[in-house]
Amino acid sequence: MNDVNTFIEAWADAERDGDAVTTDRLLTDDFVGIGPLGFELAKSAWLQRQTIGGLHCDRLSLDEINTRAYGDCAITTVRWNAQGNAAGRPIPEAARATLVTVKDHNDWRLASIHYSFIAGTAAAPASPGSS
Repeated sequence: MNDVNTFIEAWADAERDGDAVTTDRLLTDDFVGIGPLGFELAKSAWLQRQTIGGLHCDRLSLDEINTRAYGDCAITTVRWNAQGNAAGRPIPEAARATLVTVKDHNDWRLASIHYSFIAGTAAAPASPGSS
């Protein structure tokens, strides 16, 4: 995939579908994911979310996609809209994510992602100072 936004949509489809084979191909070998609670997952642990069923998405879409390219690297921010569960608990329906993609032999691959809850949305923690 030569276009980074097309790549990101394909990656989101693989995440939604729990497609570990495609996700494996789309991530760099040294990929790292940072979850909304600050946990860090290497590529193998990220893929296990899909293979052992720890994460299940009934719905997943991205919007508010903003990509800035810097040669063979791109930084993309998105709003992540999902319904599903992680280890049987509802996942927040909205999050912001920052994705770092790099060119690898003319194809984009995801090197890192960092999620952050959007306070006040369904299943997300309340913002500080809220009652």
